[in-house]
Amino acid sequence: MTTEQHRPWRGVLVATALPLTADLAVDYEAFAEHCAWLVANGCDGVVPNGSLGEYQVLTPEERARVVETAVAAIGGERVMPGVAAYGAAEARRWAEQARDAGCGAVMLLPPNAYRADKRSVLAHYAEVARAGLPVVAYNNPIDTKVDLVPELLAKLHGEGLIRGVKEFSGDVRRAYRIAELAPELDLLIGADDVALELAIAGAKGWVAGYPNALPKASVELYRAAVAGDLDTALPLYRQLHPLLRWDSRVEFVQAIKLSMDIVGRYGGPCRPPRVPLAPEQEAAVRAATEKAVAAGLG
Repeated sequence: MTTEQHRPWRGVLVATALPLTADLAVDYEAFAEHCAWLVANGCDGVVPNGSLGEYQVLTPEERARVVETAVAAIGGERVMPGVAAYGAAEARRWAEQARDAGCGAVMLLPPNAYRADKRSVLAHYAEVARAGLPVVAYNNPIDTKVDLVPELLAKLHGEGLIRGVKEFSGDVRRAYRIAELAPELDLLIGADDVALELAIAGAKGWVAGYPNALPKASVELYRAAVAGDLDTALPLYRQLHPLLRWDSRVEFVQAIKLSMDIVGRYGGPCRPPRVPLAPEQEAAVRAATEKAVAAGLG
């Protein structure tokens, strides 16, 4: 099956949280089990080594083994690792590592060491594309201070450097402009709390955070939304939104890991510089998660 026929970034891909032991070592066995559990519960694949996976505080050896662990657990075509790095050369090396591990695609932020201009962004994606895997861009102007606006995305796509974009700007109006400028560029939902809006606007996938804790309900929401079944999607979205909005907050990793713990999965601690949630934050996440569980969402 060619890449044109099969686009492994489509569907619900979970930006995986990374289980750490009490002494903050990576629990690879638990991570493999988590990847398999997500697929068994309806998710289409995983995106390890994103921000939710705490890639910034992993050693190179850990980061490589995380990818290899996911591939061994669920198969490379279901794994789209994040390959973000300060420099294009390092990002390309991570894309090559993903390729050699058997992954079907990679996800790439723009240069994030400084506010890169258009030429630098194009050069960055061109370098990583040389690894030979399809690249899905990740637009997160809030964190990177580099905004992949629709016109720039169309340029990247037109030059054959990207095949999709995880859109995290929060501006749902961009979905329509992207479709006008680059109709063959796959739009992926990038923030959980605009999942319904972007699904209705034509998204082909969702790089999602909260399926780490509630995969079945999240998949049901996505499938209903892209099918235009608002009678199913809208009530479910309202029920889930008190949790989904945490995906767009600074404490999203801690919040999602706490929800995992509450539903009986293992979320566990985070590595510094992340610190535990403040008491009022923990109480809010706990209450919303317990309400979702009581409503039968899983």
